[in-house]
Amino acid sequence: MSKFVPRAKPRTSVYDIDGRAPGRVLEPGDDQAVADMLRAADAAGDAVVPVGGGTLLGVGNPPRHYEIALSTLRLAAVHVYDHRDLTIGVGAGLTVGQLASVLGKHRQFVPLDVPRAANATIGGTLAAGWLGPRRATYGRPRDLLIGTTTALADGTLAHAGGMVVKNVSGYDLSRLYVSSLGTLGVITRANLKTLPMPAAFRLTIARLPEGTRTRAATNVQGLDVEPTAALLIDGFREVLPFELGAEGAILLAFEGSAVAIERATRSVRSALGSAGVPETRIIDTGAHETFARTLDAYIASVAGRSITLRALGLPDGALKREAAAREGIAPTAALLDTIVDLRSGDVIARVFVDGKLDQLAVRGTLSDAVAALRARLPEATVLARGLPLEGEIDAWGTLPPAIGVMRDLKARFDPRATLAPGRFLGGI
Repeated sequence: MSKFVPRAKPRTSVYDIDGRAPGRVLEPGDDQAVADMLRAADAAGDAVVPVGGGTLLGVGNPPRHYEIALSTLRLAAVHVYDHRDLTIGVGAGLTVGQLASVLGKHRQFVPLDVPRAANATIGGTLAAGWLGPRRATYGRPRDLLIGTTTALADGTLAHAGGMVVKNVSGYDLSRLYVSSLGTLGVITRANLKTLPMPAAFRLTIARLPEGTRTRAATNVQGLDVEPTAALLIDGFREVLPFELGAEGAILLAFEGSAVAIERATRSVRSALGSAGVPETRIIDTGAHETFARTLDAYIASVAGRSITLRALGLPDGALKREAAAREGIAPTAALLDTIVDLRSGDVIARVFVDGKLDQLAVRGTLSDAVAALRARLPEATVLARGLPLEGEIDAWGTLPPAIGVMRDLKARFDPRATLAPGRFLGGI
């Protein structure tokens, strides 16, 4: 008989969403236990929010009500792994760090590039729709997903895809659950395709003196050997493992053969040198660790004083969109830290208040700044927060044209709105 374990006193530091704590926490130990718990909650009218490591709970709006937090942390098994087939099936509660450790023994990896990988779970990474900076090279997490087991609100265990990379029969329902923030079902297992680990991984990091930023970024975007990641960073000094110049820093990741990486490094030094950047630092030993700590900046908050947003776009317009964000908040009392992804076009913007203002003033300033930023970047969505938004700032911004279809899907999969009610776009 499947069982789940109730936790009498929620660990609110882990399960709080926008300052709201669940009535209780349940920790199912297997797929069927998840299904049984959802069936009971659905019948009782209790709202359930699935929670993994809690690293991306800043994504989305708070639930309209929050009776149960469903922890997936006990769903951490490696169910099947055949390194010769380059596929692995794992429980949703396995952390990204644990997955990397398992795959690393056979020099394989899955490029999820998620912040706080030691705590972030596979299920949470998929449900939150995380997009990493190496996706232009390796694809998005949903592109690496080949099968799922998902518990639906009525207690059904739904299986989609399988363990075969080329699976073209029927609809790919696995991708439907990705980015749905747990509002359509709770992913309990995920099958992923793995990749051979490149022979070498190198980072080049350059501090940017005043007057060099735009030209350095433009030159990098024209490199003959494309980096697998290219980040233009200005701010987040408290978490970055390297120093910034007057106009921030530029971080590039290169992967492949040693010969190709040496050629790429020469090109980078030439490109940055011609932009007026005097020095480019090379990191081989500890490159993965430095890259991982840089990813942590994406969700780093200033306690009580910040909101971080993410705006997706195209690479050729990324610098203009970042400049528009800065111009937008300029009249307010807020400050801005940014990460510009020169390969994907993402703009990460952390709006924060520097100084000793009372909470009312902080909230008002941040609200004004987010509104001003969204006037320039209406697609910007909340990625992390350093204080409860309390419904004053919508996490999603402008609704997409497909919102009607999305509401229909919610009604079909979860007619009683049991799963994370109100967390997703348009109050879904």
